[in-house]
Amino acid sequence: QVQLVESGGGLVQAGGSLRLSCAASGSIFRFNTMGWYRQAPGKQRELVATITTAGNTNYADADFVKGRFTISRDIAKNTVFLQMNSLKLDNTAVYYCNGRSYNLNYWGQGTQVTVSS
Repeated sequence: QVQLVESGGGLVQAGGSLRLSCAASGSIFRFNTMGWYRQAPGKQRELVATITTAGNTNYADADFVKGRFTISRDIAKNTVFLQMNSLKLDNTAVYYCNGRSYNLNYWGQGTQVTVSS
């Protein structure tokens, strides 16, 4: 059974940083792509960033990401990270880890990130 477990969320002041982790049960190479999505209050879930098995990264073309977020992975630990710097109030959301294997999508339970002023 595939499991994705996020951690690292929490309450942070604007301008601060957080690093989210997503630990997969088994090799992350079972997924074609892994990534992070977020769901802000009252909004739909949206892409933050993805990383492919080849290590190619893609980021949402949105102000809430640009130049401040970095997706990375530790293959040996079957873990994907999202480093978030210079956090802003509009980064407040539940962040979900995603693993995509062909036409199958797997999701973690989400981790809350709250940015305060």
